[in-house]
Amino acid sequence: MTTASTPYLSVRDLKVHFPTVDGIVKATDGLSFDLERGKTLGIVGESGSGKSVSSSTILGLHRGTNAQVSGEILLDGTNLLDLDREEMRRMRGREVSMIFQDPLSAMHPYYTVGNQLMEAYQVHHKVGKKVAKARAVEMLDRVGIPNPDKRVNDYPHQFSGGMRQRAMIAMGLINDPGLLIADEPTTALDVTVQAQILDLLQDLQREFNSAIIIITHDLGVVAEMADDVLVMYAGRAVEYGPCNEILTHPEMPYTWGLLSSVPDVAGDTEARLVPIPGSPPSLLNPPSGCAFHPRCAHRDKVPGDLCRTDLPELVAGARGGHHLKRCHLPDPDAIYLTEVLPEIAPDLAKEL
Repeated sequence: MTTASTPYLSVRDLKVHFPTVDGIVKATDGLSFDLERGKTLGIVGESGSGKSVSSSTILGLHRGTNAQVSGEILLDGTNLLDLDREEMRRMRGREVSMIFQDPLSAMHPYYTVGNQLMEAYQVHHKVGKKVAKARAVEMLDRVGIPNPDKRVNDYPHQFSGGMRQRAMIAMGLINDPGLLIADEPTTALDVTVQAQILDLLQDLQREFNSAIIIITHDLGVVAEMADDVLVMYAGRAVEYGPCNEILTHPEMPYTWGLLSSVPDVAGDTEARLVPIPGSPPSLLNPPSGCAFHPRCAHRDKVPGDLCRTDLPELVAGARGGHHLKRCHLPDPDAIYLTEVLPEIAPDLAKEL
């Protein structure tokens, strides 16, 4: 059981490798993080960084495939990787649930939204259709679907994009899970609906005291939602720590690149939008040393050739505490404040 000193979810040295005819794809390679009840972890990174693979592994969705999974995934003290398929099926949906990225493809087009919510509830509760339908209507009402007693009989294509996402949230929370994983929950939604969805997740988290993992490439979503942030690149964590600390004093050049790539319509008019050069590396044949070094503008500040030859460890940053970074730069905080920040946020740099 979780105590005051142990997190509700603890992932330790998680490796998810996929054998292919061309070699081993190391989708996740030695990932570790913790999450407490009532808290939110934001996992950020470009496509192919290992965000979704790590989270789908928590749900056991790679069982029955050729995936090679090792490490520990402790949920309330139980190692999910030790469970057999039937035990994991009982956990999935009840103890841990997921909101998928595309609700239209995640929901079955031939069944009503209500039937799919009812099935998700009846799998874990021995109740009749009447009770299950009442629960489905209740959850649709909680997530803000108008006229839930009528819309429960509609099909997914009859819902708008925002309403489908709300229905997916209702399905994810219908069994009051302790852990909810939201994979890009605001993708393809307009900004007004995005704000509504994020507010809804926060309200429901307070109500259910759920632990939430939110997977996104949008640092604005992270700033709004997350207590802690895990930045992933090439299947590994490259920066990890409290959200405010990561966003204000990042110490990994990849995180600087993510921040530099975000436009701020209400921000400094002199600020530049600086994209990260190049493309994410192949997980089949990643670069030697630090995987980010081919794209890093600061690698020449590191003595010798460490960036190209040695993989940096994930160690405490300049401010210590829980802020961890994977980088060889001797003083990344100073470089960020004197070189990076003046370019992307001149007004803020002047204040500091």
